[in-house]
Amino acid sequence: MYHYFYGIDWTYIVFMLPCLILSLICQVKVNSNFSKYSNVRNMRGMTGAQAAEYVLNHYGVHGVRIEQVVGNLTDHFDPRTNVIRLSDSVYNVASVAAVGVACHEAGHAVQHATGYVPNKIRGAIVPIARVGSSLGWILFLVGLFLPTQFSFCLWLGIIFFSASVLFTFVTLPVEFDASRRALKCIRDTNLLYPEEYEGTKKVLQAAAMTYVASAATALLQLLRLIFIANNRRR
Repeated sequence: MYHYFYGIDWTYIVFMLPCLILSLICQVKVNSNFSKYSNVRNMRGMTGAQAAEYVLNHYGVHGVRIEQVVGNLTDHFDPRTNVIRLSDSVYNVASVAAVGVACHEAGHAVQHATGYVPNKIRGAIVPIARVGSSLGWILFLVGLFLPTQFSFCLWLGIIFFSASVLFTFVTLPVEFDASRRALKCIRDTNLLYPEEYEGTKKVLQAAAMTYVASAATALLQLLRLIFIANNRRR
């Protein structure tokens, strides 16, 4: 008979702990690189807002607003309103890190304008993933406390949770492509000097790894739920 406590048990250590450690390392790397290159002023004196506008013009994308948003690393592109929102540490800051982050968000706006297919797929999955991530856990936890003949609740919860896992994997090509577009523009137009370009690249690569860690964590969480559900039938 398989005994478990749904929380910190041996399955959590086996399935989740490695990914949590990886996520922590990636987050530390992001913060470290961003902090380092936030203190390096780019020689052109270009702010994050100006850099985002530069990328949009380079790719021939117009009609996108660029706004400032409160917070640190809260930068994002909102496809519903066609607005790039840049954080306080990026919007009006002329650092190497600010340019990289702003150009990346502009890359998302370019994806939206050009109908980048993985971006469309991610957008279509968003509502399902939101429902799945919350409802999936509810159904699974309810199934744990019900008699074994109601194990279908566990599997229904796993199916719903799978939608959120799928979302993390569809996000990967979208994020990588946004950085690729950003770096290509910076390199091809000599927006930054070579040593500044390398700094920007490190910032974006570190950020990309956080999405890889997130996808790995979601997948292993799903495998853990499947493992628990299978063992409950024994």
